Amino acid sequence: MATAQANGITIAYEASGNPHDPAVLLIMGLGMQLVAWPQDLVDGLVEQGYYVVRYDNRDIGLSSKFDHFKRPNLVLAYLKSLVGWKQAPAYTLNDMADDALGLLDALGIGGAHVVGVSMGGMIAQIFAARFGHRALSLSSIMSSSGRRGLPGPTAAARNALMRAPASPHNRREVVDRMVQVYRIIGSPSFPTPEPQLRGNIERALDRSVYPAGMARQMVAIVASGDRTPLLRKIACRTMVIHGAADPLVPLACGADTAAAIPNARLHVIEGMGHDLPPQLIERLLALLELHLRGNTISGIPPLAPHRADSGTHY
Repeated sequence: MATAQANGITIAYEASGNPHDPAVLLIMGLGMQLVAWPQDLVDGLVEQGYYVVRYDNRDIGLSSKFDHFKRPNLVLAYLKSLVGWKQAPAYTLNDMADDALGLLDALGIGGAHVVGVSMGGMIAQIFAARFGHRALSLSSIMSSSGRRGLPGPTAAARNALMRAPASPHNRREVVDRMVQVYRIIGSPSFPTPEPQLRGNIERALDRSVYPAGMARQMVAIVASGDRTPLLRKIACRTMVIHGAADPLVPLACGADTAAAIPNARLHVIEGMGHDLPPQLIERLLALLELHLRGNTISGIPPLAPHRADSGTHY
């Protein structure tokens, strides 16, 4: 695995394709490693003619760990967020956006199409707003503006994310628990086949296990607050993709993000939850190809009946 020194830390990354092609920077979500990006999605982008760079965010995977900070109390952090009390994060999403910029600098990449999912979408939004001269386009997937008052996760999704396995050193129990989590937050109309889901989880566990990093990232999200004023500064071409059945970051969050970014296009996929299931990779690649090339979506047939509103439903 390649590493780069960027923004004062070590960042593990993987690059695919021809470095002379336009770059696509993939930013993963909360607690997820670069291997969480479906290989078919990466390969598809390479086939479309892009140089694809994905990386482990700080405190996760093989990138630098911030273990000089103690593991935060997530229950306390959540309660603070409800009443608007100030958090004390080890770092913020702004720091993580600086990491993305530092990685591009280390790799000698002047500009990139920035694609982020969930927390990665938040980081990508900040990147596009603060470093607009480096963002060729923005794709924010299953993410949020962070505005107070937006609906939060369902009780089942929140509990699934917050609850740790009863026996964290029992590999089988950990895998079973994570399968359960993905079933709760994932796409109800496009469930990932069980063998593939378990294989993905086991591959990630074999590569790295670091729950404290996920906890610190979660506090970073809460501490970073409302990005709406920042989103209004985004000038690059922007696409927002959201699942209509997302129980973790509800659809209203994606709609709010698209409304805050000038000229952003919202695409809603019916039956999609908070994951990137194999059944939707072809659809996502089609959307990304047209968006990255600056085309419209009129030529893409719908997966589900079209429902007219401010965005496009599939």
